[in-house]
Amino acid sequence: MIEHGYTVSGMSCGHCAQSVTEELTGLRGVTEVEVDVATGRVVVRADSPLAEVDVRAAVEEAGFSYEGTASLVS
Repeated sequence: MIEHGYTVSGMSCGHCAQSVTEELTGLRGVTEVEVDVATGRVVVRADSPLAEVDVRAAVEEAGFSYEGTASLVS
């Protein structure tokens, strides 16, 4: 299992988190997605590495801005 951290902007509610979760869950190998709307932090767990271009496309398809990778250390 590989954990990936990303920053997403433009989210403001639970529906926003659900939209991002649904799009990211559709990527091959993704097993779990955690979204923190307040911080814009998204943690994705997957069976294999994810291509950043695919993550960006999924976030943008959900209607939000992909800001890049984020540290998994709080």
